[in-house]
Amino acid sequence: MSTATIRKAEPTDALAIHELLTELAEFEKISHLVEATPTSTRLALFGDRPCAEALVAELDGATVGTAVFFGNYSTFLGRQGLYVEDIYIRPEHRGAGIGRAMFVELAKLAEERGCGRMEWSVLDWNTQAIDFYQNLGANILDEWRIVRLDSDGIATLAAK
Repeated sequence: MSTATIRKAEPTDALAIHELLTELAEFEKISHLVEATPTSTRLALFGDRPCAEALVAELDGATVGTAVFFGNYSTFLGRQGLYVEDIYIRPEHRGAGIGRAMFVELAKLAEERGCGRMEWSVLDWNTQAIDFYQNLGANILDEWRIVRLDSDGIATLAAK
């Protein structure tokens, strides 16, 4: 059995990353909300002003997973953090240690950058992911809720 290679994404990976993120949206039952295109994904990761970074997992020459992340900041820690926006491993490759290897690489990056913490979100119905994250040593913060304004909400608030 081959071992997956985890590496920093390159511009030539943009389409594969976009396809994986589209699969993730289908898995999370939110594909109807996807507005991203291969072009917007490429620009977000590799444009003149990238707003995120990515890792890819390759197995036998195929891209089988990705993690998209960016830096954030904790006012309480006074340090940068690493926020994992999305991580996705194709279902047929789960359970082979690829997700764990991806998080190890993310943790190494966070440590190299002096990050005070890594954070990400998980859907409450995804018990397999919750168990996986807890086995990594992550804490699920039940008392916190995600607060979001969509683009319409931003426009409405900005117009006040």
